[in-house]
Amino acid sequence: MLIVVLGGAMKKLPTDMPVAAYQGAGNIPVETRPVPSPAPECVLIEIDRCGICGTDIHMLLEGWSDKPGSVAGHEWTGTIVALGDGVTDWSVGEAVVGGMTPKCGVCRRCQEGKPSQCENRTGQISDAYDGAFARYKVAPVNSLLRMPDGLDPRSATLAEPLAVALHAVTQSKITADDSAMIIGAGPIGALTLAVLRHRGIGPITVVEPSQPRRDLALQLGAHRVAEPSELEIFPSWEPEHITENPVSVVFECSGKKAAMEAGFNQLRRGGVLVLVGSGIEHPSFDPNRLILNELQIIGSFIYDKFGFEDALALLNDPSFPSEKILEPEDVSLAGLGDALVNISQGRVAGKVLVAPWL
Repeated sequence: MLIVVLGGAMKKLPTDMPVAAYQGAGNIPVETRPVPSPAPECVLIEIDRCGICGTDIHMLLEGWSDKPGSVAGHEWTGTIVALGDGVTDWSVGEAVVGGMTPKCGVCRRCQEGKPSQCENRTGQISDAYDGAFARYKVAPVNSLLRMPDGLDPRSATLAEPLAVALHAVTQSKITADDSAMIIGAGPIGALTLAVLRHRGIGPITVVEPSQPRRDLALQLGAHRVAEPSELEIFPSWEPEHITENPVSVVFECSGKKAAMEAGFNQLRRGGVLVLVGSGIEHPSFDPNRLILNELQIIGSFIYDKFGFEDALALLNDPSFPSEKILEPEDVSLAGLGDALVNISQGRVAGKVLVAPWL
């Protein structure tokens, strides 16, 4: 049993903890496992909250994961409760936010400030330790950020998805003179909308099949909301036909094949389609429309170099609508499976947080 000093008092850590472990598509039972000890240059974190993201839906609900027994969850906040060997710059009791998985730092892309494109990355983009759908988690110290003073731990769980949204906006090179469309108003789409409105960009149209998410988009400042069926799509023999209300930039955040193809048809001449969401089905784009209208299709993968720092600063800005994006009620580890279903079916508008201590 680990014994730590917390707040001037001795605190015994339990030997066992609950975790939500993946055992197959939609099968995520709560299991009891030993509390891990931190390896060298790592710390043990007591998890406060962990957000559920689209990747979790793919991996846990849809069965993309090929690792039975794995523990997911990468949008987390917590408190350091034990230090591994060699840890000198962190203290027990510090509130922390899970940050970027360390990259090599030496390849050309890392040197260019593009860690998302590290040339030495391998396998899935995850660390070597179980995720935060658990009471405790081990994390390398070089993947941590200190909780900014005054920032609510619930809001801080948005740091990772907000860093994704900030990177998408960076990739788009959108300006204050541009119009935008966001397809898919899940958490990434909602955060992208919040970033654009915070920067004074508009008008912005949000396309989303879920009524609760369309309502949230309006609360966040969307100028117009629409259902996917309202979008015009043109056949290949009309490559120069431009829709009635074209936009400068489309952010496709759903990962759906039909949405990517529809988004491509909503651009003005010289417009940019930014692919943020990922999916299994591959879209098809008319190359003649691409060429004749000088369109661009850009991928956006995870974060800018200082994406987490920028995200935390924005979340600490009172004018940023974090609370509107977060669902008011947290769920327990036992409620993770139902939450994944509700999110995937669009019944829930905002970001759902898991509180492993519930």
